[in-house]
Amino acid sequence: MTAYRISRRRLFVTAGAGVVGLAVVNTLSACSSSSPPSQPVATTGAQPVPTGLPEGWHRVNRTYVSAYLLLRDKEVAIVDTGTPGSESAIEDGLKAAGTGFAAVKHVILTHYHDDHIGGLEGIEPKVKATFYAGSGDAGNIITDKPLKSLNGGDEIFGLRIVDTPGHTAGHISIFEPATGTLVAGDALRTQNGLESSDPQFTTNQSLATASVKALAQLDVKAILPGHGEPLTAGAKEALQKLAASL
Repeated sequence: MTAYRISRRRLFVTAGAGVVGLAVVNTLSACSSSSPPSQPVATTGAQPVPTGLPEGWHRVNRTYVSAYLLLRDKEVAIVDTGTPGSESAIEDGLKAAGTGFAAVKHVILTHYHDDHIGGLEGIEPKVKATFYAGSGDAGNIITDKPLKSLNGGDEIFGLRIVDTPGHTAGHISIFEPATGTLVAGDALRTQNGLESSDPQFTTNQSLATASVKALAQLDVKAILPGHGEPLTAGAKEALQKLAASL
């Protein structure tokens, strides 16, 4: 049985440049057929030395979903923020990597589902960072900080943005050419071997398939998915085999 997380979102209604109204709406979202816990896991944290992950990368494993940290030259990028309440686990992950929230300069969201942006509210006041999301999803994410829209080909902190629509209209993946690391959000998953976006939570299956085929053109050496374990051996071959099967 699938569990959906219900969240309250603020929607500002504007006329011209002025805000004239405020509404609060409920949203339902889920990304995986594996149900998340009703409350975030207390202290899963991050692996202090994530064996097999490319240099600089750290995983914050929330059991149901993962966020990722990239530490380079005393500066940090966070990719996805997990379920609501994940800020403590992300802080633990930063500490395990020898750093903290003060070093975070970039927060990149692969898509708007609550299991990937849930920790955003708790992280926002703790960091002085730029927040990013794909241009097609940015309008679905309400934050207290400005949110910068991204498109395929944009580069941040040595990371290349790859448009991977399908799971959501504005889903993005993040690729680090220097190490061949692909942070795939929900464009790929590994709970049962490498697979594409879960069809029951996918907005457009044909676009999701096209996104997998596009990712297979990259020189991928490691795949860090939102759901499932990182794939750090034979990743390119597995991705090409998946793309050929779709």
